[in-house]
Amino acid sequence: MIPTDLIDLLENTWTSTSELGAQLTEAQWKSPSELPGWTVQDTLSHLLGGERMMQRLPPTTHVAAAADHVKNPIGANNENDVDERRSWSGAQVLTEWNEITALRIRTLRDADDAYFAVEAMTPTGPGTVADFLHIRIMDCWLHEQEMRRVTGISGNESGDCAKHALNRLIRTIPIVVGKRAATPEGATVSFHITGAVQRAIACTITNGRGTVSDGVATDALVTITLDSATFFQLATGRVTADESKNKWSITGDKDLGYRVVSQLNMMI
Repeated sequence: MIPTDLIDLLENTWTSTSELGAQLTEAQWKSPSELPGWTVQDTLSHLLGGERMMQRLPPTTHVAAAADHVKNPIGANNENDVDERRSWSGAQVLTEWNEITALRIRTLRDADDAYFAVEAMTPTGPGTVADFLHIRIMDCWLHEQEMRRVTGISGNESGDCAKHALNRLIRTIPIVVGKRAATPEGATVSFHITGAVQRAIACTITNGRGTVSDGVATDALVTITLDSATFFQLATGRVTADESKNKWSITGDKDLGYRVVSQLNMMI
């Protein structure tokens, strides 16, 4: 089946990112991002490199020099696309971004069912092209929001892309609450997410495994309250629990609550 809804969401965040880029000065393009070693411009270079790969265009032959912020082979591959464009202006990177995303949208809109069923390796393991797109929406939207936070130009914080990203990240909550934070058997941890994207969920440990349900549990051992922007930053490792301690609160078991918040980073 052709995932029209996924294509619509990708086009939404890609268009929003292009609109943001059109507002940036060269100084803003070169501003440090939330990712070590990268600027706002580098973030967009990374995104367009991913779309070139998905379009099966020839990969760059450029090899970036070793850098402290590159921690693994995936990071090294990402760095090649980023470093190749570091001498460019932000406007040049934006032009290439607009070209590749326009091509990608045409490709996706014209594709048949078989295209989306092709086997593909995703960040969470083997899947299909459609599975990859499901994750890619979250990735692109999160990077868009990083660029917006750094440049001080808010936008696209709520809506379907934001809800999609939140739903993807919530999938990892059982691992955070159960395995990482060592929540006791039978106990429940609740999350009250406020702000642009509002959500209340509870995670209960049963037979050593966490199960997520909607709603804040009245018998929760701990309830964590935070706005969606802070949740996204914590869940993607852009800030630590200590760095954001004024943006979240805990009711109930303070030690467990802190363990959960400090282990929220779900990204590789």
